[in-house]
Amino acid sequence: MFHSPLSRILQGSKILVALGLVTAILAAGVTLLFPLEYRADAGVLIISQSRYGVDPYTVVKSAERIADNIVQVMGTDDFYEKVKQQDGYTINWNVFDTLDARKKRNAWQKGVQGSVVYGTGVLNISAYSTDPEQAKDLAGAAADTLVSKGWQYVGGDVTLQVVNHPVVTKWPVRPNIFTNAVLGFAVGVLLGALVVTRR
Repeated sequence: MFHSPLSRILQGSKILVALGLVTAILAAGVTLLFPLEYRADAGVLIISQSRYGVDPYTVVKSAERIADNIVQVMGTDDFYEKVKQQDGYTINWNVFDTLDARKKRNAWQKGVQGSVVYGTGVLNISAYSTDPEQAKDLAGAAADTLVSKGWQYVGGDVTLQVVNHPVVTKWPVRPNIFTNAVLGFAVGVLLGALVVTRR
């Protein structure tokens, strides 16, 4: 008797769910083998000095372009050194300084990241660390560095101001255990479906 692939999948639904759960658990388990990192977020407002007759929309778009440039600058060695010189924060710089130049730059670019909130002129700063306090201090130091020395990158016609002080996530966000478990479940179900339909 001929059974369509759909009917076979429905008949083997218990197998599919079981395989999905197994792969989800395996994916979550593998995720736990990697260091779990917290994230701290801070916000800096970019204020472009508007000239007479310039409409607000143009001012905001100008701030967004400046923010895009700053996001690129944040991953540079120069910005790293400026953040390192920022007073008032207790940061374990050995995490970066013990690495060779290329690995150090990659670690910095993964550890501190910027993103633009379009339509607002706000630049979000996200810092990651296995220690929540380190993440908070990194985000705070990066934000304060932009406020005090950001003019060196964007010129004197721009003002930067911290509008959101660093706040740390309650739980680790990277790698994402829940997302990996869901993906693992989906992969398990797909593999199970292939097995069931080929029987």
